[in-house]
Amino acid sequence: MAPTDPEILVEDVAKAAKSAFELSQLLSTDVRKLALEKIADRLESNKDAILAANREDMQAAQVEVDAGRMSNALLKRLDLSRGDKWDAMVKGVWDVANLPDPTGIVTYATQVDDDLELYRVTCPIGVLLVIFEARPEVVVNIAALAIKSGNAAILKGGKESTRTTLLLSRVISEGLAQTTLPSTYIQSIQTRGEVSALLALDQYIDLVIPRGSNSLVKNIQNNTRIPVMGHADGLCHVYLDESADLEKAIRIVLDSKLDYPSACNAAETLIVHTALLHTVWPKVAKALLDADVHLLCDQNTLAALHASRLRLEKIESHVSVASESSYDTEHLDLKLSVIALPSVHSAIQFINAHSSHHTDSIVTESQEAAAVFCRGVDSAGTFINASTRFADGFRYGFGTEVGISTGRIHARGPVGLEGLVIYKYMMRSKADKGHVVGEFGVGKGKKSYKHAPIKTTTVPF
Repeated sequence: MAPTDPEILVEDVAKAAKSAFELSQLLSTDVRKLALEKIADRLESNKDAILAANREDMQAAQVEVDAGRMSNALLKRLDLSRGDKWDAMVKGVWDVANLPDPTGIVTYATQVDDDLELYRVTCPIGVLLVIFEARPEVVVNIAALAIKSGNAAILKGGKESTRTTLLLSRVISEGLAQTTLPSTYIQSIQTRGEVSALLALDQYIDLVIPRGSNSLVKNIQNNTRIPVMGHADGLCHVYLDESADLEKAIRIVLDSKLDYPSACNAAETLIVHTALLHTVWPKVAKALLDADVHLLCDQNTLAALHASRLRLEKIESHVSVASESSYDTEHLDLKLSVIALPSVHSAIQFINAHSSHHTDSIVTESQEAAAVFCRGVDSAGTFINASTRFADGFRYGFGTEVGISTGRIHARGPVGLEGLVIYKYMMRSKADKGHVVGEFGVGKGKKSYKHAPIKTTTVPF
């Protein structure tokens, strides 16, 4: 069947991205840094217009929420003026611009023979296809990381953020236009049909990065031959060990749940050591209830609350019995599943069985328990006495992040610049006649490989 016009146009987008990527490999790193500086300047110059467009998106989204067609969690992710989100987004561009170039770094070098050198050198992946829902700042985050790491990118935002993402994409294009980078280095598309067509173009697209709901990520993973990097859920846990300090427990649990409930690194399940059921747990529960968090409790944690002498005013309205599915649910709201377990080992087993391998934290004063937890929990991030909300590229010092990876590929956890580079092998012969493999082997007249280490971090040619 001949391709339809939209399919032809999408292939042109993919071809243009591949061509832009190939052309950009011969440009200096200073050009990429300049592009990011120009984009940051254009963002600040257009701040009022972008936030006005975002308010229009928010108003339209609120109508969808009121009609029951959109979740409150998605609405909250859409808000670009929430807290320090705008400032963090712009600062992220500057931070990425000032980070060391992740490409061209020698990670292995050896002298194979006299005058024959081999270098393993970091290089960009190629063309990225990034699909995301609601969060318009992702346009800027991805563009910044792609440009700095030498990758071209095609971006598709959610329909709920169309006005905002269109303006952000225009600003990025204006920044690129002030440099020698190709204008098609960062492109955006608008429809699901375009995404479907691009997912079939593995000859042009090198990596797909979906950021959004479980259904979005699963749909992408099931409908392409292109490698996919991302995570489907953010089922994060906080475990209160038997030696947990009360003040730390309250601070860490509340921050993990309340700082941004709809984020993928917000805590969804609290595990309480049984030794804390009648001491620390009721006080942590009171703090959560006072913050309007709904608790889905197992029988032991529920019984401990009813037996507590603390005045828990919201126990009737905000506390209920958890079901089995509660511990496999990403609430993305002011809800927290709770369970009591008898040891750090049982907590580890529970987390590994129910988590999405994103980020999990232990609150403990025991060095031994902390060490066991960090090594036993099979997640991209394992924390000691720290909120799960720290699982973020900006907070890790990456400038920003392209997303979170919970898979077993080269990048895991918050993915910054290092997660967007791979490597190639470069070999150079300086011999008068070059080198051929036929000269090496076992027997008379055959040469042996030297494999002598070369100490360098840059390619000498």
